[in-house]
Amino acid sequence: MATLQDIPVESITGEPQTLRDYAGKVLLVVNVASKCGLTPQYEGLESLYRNFKDRGLEVLGFPANDFMGQEPGSEQEIADFCKTSYDVTFPMFSKIKVSGPAKHPLYAELVRARPRADGKADEFRKALAGYGIEANPEPEVLWNFEKFLVGRDGKVVARFAPNTEPRDPALITAVESALSH
Repeated sequence: MATLQDIPVESITGEPQTLRDYAGKVLLVVNVASKCGLTPQYEGLESLYRNFKDRGLEVLGFPANDFMGQEPGSEQEIADFCKTSYDVTFPMFSKIKVSGPAKHPLYAELVRARPRADGKADEFRKALAGYGIEANPEPEVLWNFEKFLVGRDGKVVARFAPNTEPRDPALITAVESALSH
């Protein structure tokens, strides 16, 4: 049976990879977008990565244009934006679909493994409704910058709503706990 680590993905520069390339590391898998109100989270994600990479954390950014066209650029444009705007050094991947019937197998497996995000998801749903935006139903990815934490064993251990900042104590505690196992 194929595992989460065996699902093919592609780096932002087009090289084939799998999560097995990061075996033994703790992974924070995030669907990202360059033109979203949450885009400033790139800064926090990069800070988290720099603070914990020596202990085994990898932040993996997966651009997605699933939510109101907030990631319209090409892979090169996305890479340039991330480098020049936020000095992103964590691994970035090719643009994928993270919700709906055409969602990438990686996200199908992440959602299957962890069908519900933390309690802040309900708060974010209400915020979207306030803007007249109908949120994806559970278990689908709610919006850009949803975060899945994968332990060293390749199992999904937590899922955080888009409005959970990278410096949120609950996320940092979960990362530290995963790193200690």
